[in-house]
Amino acid sequence: MARTEQLRLDELSPRAAAAAVRKRFAATELRFFVRSSPAKLLAVGLLLLGLCVAAGAVTATAVTDRQHALDVLLDESEIDANSAQRLYTSLSVADASAGTAFISGGLEPKPVRDRYNQALGEAAAELVTQSNRSGDDADSYLRTGIATGLPVYSGLVETARANNRSELPVGAAYLSEASNLMQATLLPMAAELQAHRAAAITSTQRSHVRPPWPAIVLPLLVVAALLAAQWFLFRHWRRVLNPGLLLATTTMVALLSWTVVAGVFSAVATTHSRDDGSVPTAALTQSRILAQQARTAETLKLVRRDAGTEYDRTYDAAITRLSSILSGYADDRPGAAQVRTANDALGRWRAAHQRMNEALSKGDFIGAGAVATGPGTNDAAAQVDALDRALADGIGDARDTLRDNTSQAARALDLLGPGALVLSTAAAVFVAAGLWPRLREYR
Repeated sequence: MARTEQLRLDELSPRAAAAAVRKRFAATELRFFVRSSPAKLLAVGLLLLGLCVAAGAVTATAVTDRQHALDVLLDESEIDANSAQRLYTSLSVADASAGTAFISGGLEPKPVRDRYNQALGEAAAELVTQSNRSGDDADSYLRTGIATGLPVYSGLVETARANNRSELPVGAAYLSEASNLMQATLLPMAAELQAHRAAAITSTQRSHVRPPWPAIVLPLLVVAALLAAQWFLFRHWRRVLNPGLLLATTTMVALLSWTVVAGVFSAVATTHSRDDGSVPTAALTQSRILAQQARTAETLKLVRRDAGTEYDRTYDAAITRLSSILSGYADDRPGAAQVRTANDALGRWRAAHQRMNEALSKGDFIGAGAVATGPGTNDAAAQVDALDRALADGIGDARDTLRDNTSQAARALDLLGPGALVLSTAAAVFVAAGLWPRLREYR
């Protein structure tokens, strides 16, 4: 047989003989490969199956974690941050109201007293809300400090109130001590608590706008491995297309595309919730705090009948920062209309404060008190209330924007988690279906 083939080769031209030898060698090599490749093919199949399953599991886990973080932000972190903001504001309002009641002299007006009591009640309610939602040590210390300090504060205020009714000058000292406790201890604790809550929101938003790289890279790696496997089969079995692997590749491309599109939509919504929700809320919350700080300084100046500049410096510093925030607030942000209302009220308040200082400089404490606490629409009390209401309404609008966009970001991922598991399982089935006919050839 070999001699006959040699005679046939001798009859051919050198070029034709070389081509025949190469063809015969390739056929021999192919037969050898086919006889020795079941383990290789099985290894390729197991690798593809493992990659498909891993890609689905990683994607589903990443999506579930992100969605859970957004739901926690929506249902807990944002509510906690608003509660902490309300706690700080309530404490500030109580302190300013206590001073306003003291300036009135004797038996204070019922609306002023009611405002003080309401502010203390709201502060206590927010403390309960905070206690129900957080258990970390730092925040526990802050809540405990506020809860234990609040009765001491209210006791000092009541002592000051009793002395004021009796027209005893020591009442001013008690009220100053109460306000010092509030300004130096309770409010800083409330501010730290609010900062922790706001930081939780910012941290979640910052991490969510980053791409979920494992959920993108691994499916991309699976697609590359499937394409390489199809090239491997083409090289050694001379099959142009493998239907199973082609379907598996299409399935993984669909998963990758879904992950990218849903992730981009969710990240964009989160960005909007940050830029149009968290950032304006923080600015308006800071504005509301500054307004209360200025009001407290204003009332304490009257309580102490201080014609100096100490309280004016505190007032001016708070008002300057407040004016800067309000004037720099963008017109396209939520609550812009309320900010314009607040800015107008701030201008009228500053004018009233100037009239109060002019009266104080003349020794007219009764006239100064009337400007600061009187019922007139141009008096300071009315403008402070208008300013605070406008800022509170603006915070409400910004919160709605934050919550709406956060909800959209979470809902964009609703089906992706289970969908990733379904698609990856389908891809694994397609891989097995595509390689099974090749494995049967070894029987």
